[in-house]
Formats: sequence, C-alpha cells, structure tokens
Amino acid sequence: MKTAVIVFPGSNRDRDMFHALELITGARPQSVWHTESTLPDVDLVVVPGGFSYGDYLRSGAIAARSPILKDLVAKADSGVSVLGVCNGFQILTEAGLLPGALMRNAGLNFVCKEVLMETVNNATRFSSKFEKGQVWRCPVAHHDGNYFADAETLKQIEDNGQVIFRYANGTNPNGSINDIAAIMNSKGNVLGMMPHPENLVESLNGGLDGRILFESLVEQAA
Repeated sequence: MKTAVIVFPGSNRDRDMFHALELITGARPQSVWHTESTLPDVDLVVVPGGFSYGDYLRSGAIAARSPILKDLVAKADSGVSVLGVCNGFQILTEAGLLPGALMRNAGLNFVCKEVLMETVNNATRFSSKFEKGQVWRCPVAHHDGNYFADAETLKQIEDNGQVIFRYANGTNPNGSINDIAAIMNSKGNVLGMMPHPENLVESLNGGLDGRILFESLVEQAA
C-alpha cells in the first residue's frame, strides 16, 4: 500500500505516523509539504497530529486553507482514503471534508493519557479487522477534541453509521457529544479521529491495539 503524510508548520506527530505506516505497510510514506499543490498517486493520505500554525485562529483553520488542501479535497472526492488524526481531524472538519467541529475540551485542559475505544461500525475500510463492539486501548493528547455537531447533523451521521469509534467505559476525555471519538464521511473514504493509533503499533511502546486500524487499510488496498 502506497501512503503519503502531509506536513504543516507545527506538525509534531508526522514522524510517529511515518514510522507506523512504514512498519505496517513495509514501504516508507512520502512526505508532502503543505505548500505543494499536488499529492502523489497513493492509496492513503494521512493528515497527522500536532499544532499546525500553533492552533492560532482555531485549531486546523489556517492549515485547512493551505495549497495542498485543494488537491486533498479532489483526491477525497475521487475515493482515495484519507485519515486525519487529532489535529488532522480538526483540519478535515475545517476543510469541510467531515461534518461537525472540534471545540475546546470540556474541562478546558490539555489531556494526555490512554482511553478506551469501542468499535461501533466495523464495516468500513478503516475498521474491517476489528470486531463490532470490540473495546481497545488508544492514547490521546489534545486540547480541542470536544466533538460537536448540531442535532440534525448528529442524527444523520448516527443513522448513516458514520460514527466508527466511541470512547468506552467512561473514558471520554473531552466531553465529545455521544462519546464520539471518530467519524467518517458519507462516502466512507475519509476518517477523522482524535486518539492516536500510530502510537500503539508495537509491543516496545506498550501494545498493538492501534495496528488493527492500519492493517484494515492494508487489507482493503490489497
């Protein structure tokens, strides 16, 4: 599977993502600087975590207007898989690729810890190797991860099966509505999530739970 990672000023989880993708796919991802205008021909584009542009204005708002986003939107429209993690999730909502918004955490504090995730929908390219209802571990590290959508949008994404993962067993770290941790677009090829699966992909770092998401993508691309 061929992959690419978009890098912005302030990205700080891009190297973690490079490592995870190379470990699981066997091929080094291509790095794409935010000022470039064209993405390479790949199976998966990742928008990584961090604090693009220092989270000024709103988290992800400036990055969502970077030159490379025009081609990212075009690639997403054509069906290419897109994964946004943490700040990447914020960027995807700001760019209109995903519904809703990420607000300040309910406690107005930065949270950095491990949470539990429940697999709500495993009939997607991002979650096919999970069992439905499977609870798994994943780290979080964010200040603006409180997912919100208006009542109509929330009903639509819930009814359409666009909620893929929820925070489980009372571990919601940010106040996200309906314990939502990850959503996808209506076409099923764009996923945004606040937790960091790339940080739990090898035993040396404490576990393998995050590998399942990437292995799902590899299987779908085969």
